Amino acid sequence: MNTIGKAFRVTTWGESHGKALGAVIDGCPANLPLSEEDIQRELDRRRPGYSIFSTPRREPDKVEVLSGIFEGKTTGTPISALVYNKNQRSKDYSKIKDTPRPGHGDYTYYKKYGTYDYRGGGRASGRTTIGHVIGGSIAKKLLEYTYNIRIIGYTIKVGKIKGDFNYYSNPEIFLSSNSNNSINKIIEKIESDPLRCPSSNSQEMIEYVKNAMEMGDSVGGIVELMVLNLPSGVGNPLFSKLSGELSGGIMNINAVKGVEIGRGFQSTELYGSEMNDEYIYKDSIQLKTNNCGGILGGISCGSPLVMRVAIKPTPSISKTQKTVNLKSKKEEDIEIHGRHDPIILPRAIPVIESVVAIVLVDLMIRGGFIHPCNLDINKK
Repeated sequence: MNTIGKAFRVTTWGESHGKALGAVIDGCPANLPLSEEDIQRELDRRRPGYSIFSTPRREPDKVEVLSGIFEGKTTGTPISALVYNKNQRSKDYSKIKDTPRPGHGDYTYYKKYGTYDYRGGGRASGRTTIGHVIGGSIAKKLLEYTYNIRIIGYTIKVGKIKGDFNYYSNPEIFLSSNSNNSINKIIEKIESDPLRCPSSNSQEMIEYVKNAMEMGDSVGGIVELMVLNLPSGVGNPLFSKLSGELSGGIMNINAVKGVEIGRGFQSTELYGSEMNDEYIYKDSIQLKTNNCGGILGGISCGSPLVMRVAIKPTPSISKTQKTVNLKSKKEEDIEIHGRHDPIILPRAIPVIESVVAIVLVDLMIRGGFIHPCNLDINKK
């Protein structure tokens, strides 16, 4: 219940207001160049304080690797890493310990276990995604090292405002011979924007979020994710499809309410002749278009993998809401205090990227693309 993957396994642990959080990564092949800096770089992308829309909770999220790396390379043994919590304010939650918060997992945890950690959501908190990113940073490094695979996530919609940049409006950027320069410029724009949005109307989205903040409310949105240089043949028929493994992994992330691949729900409006990707020959067999989003029959086809992920509004809002006291069984008003993101989207992006990387590495080890024990064998 706390592990993702079969051949490449990431087990996460810890709570929002516990002593620490972390992950154990089992199944990473030996001889992958890896350092704490590689992991820290990804953690810095999701940590509190990333932008004006991040929670004011100030956490350095400094990672400490306990095992699995020797002389700058993985050893093939379990990699264990943790991050200590430094800035908890558990008292902020003491007034609502018997009143489950609307939109949270408080009540369902209580019904399942007979108790729940009311301090920031405990195990159900978004802070537990630190473990996802620790595992994902290693998976990302492994994908880049073996196949130069790049995973890029960005915001395409905030609330009711759509951006003007997405894969299907700019496919040539990701396919041209000069794509690396173009992609690097896009990544710079993504990472410098408070919402991680490369669209020209990102300022309109920023104002939309600010307006919600003034009302004590929150907003959600949609993330688009690209996987570049993924070889064809990754995934399996039927019950271990690439599409199924990816969507299942992503749907296990807090706040995710939907996943679509390629044209997704738009495909229901198309004729088959419009949806089908015809084959052409340019040095190799390729798809003329990419409506399938890089997956056919549950298996990667060599085209860019394209996904979109729906993220709900942050459930912790300062507006007064209705709940029921678990002890008195009486309805009560609840006001949630503490420090919360008015929009989860920008900090969710590195988490989604991490889960995608973990799923890909797991399938690629199982499918023989990556040697399960020793990367030097792949090089030979």
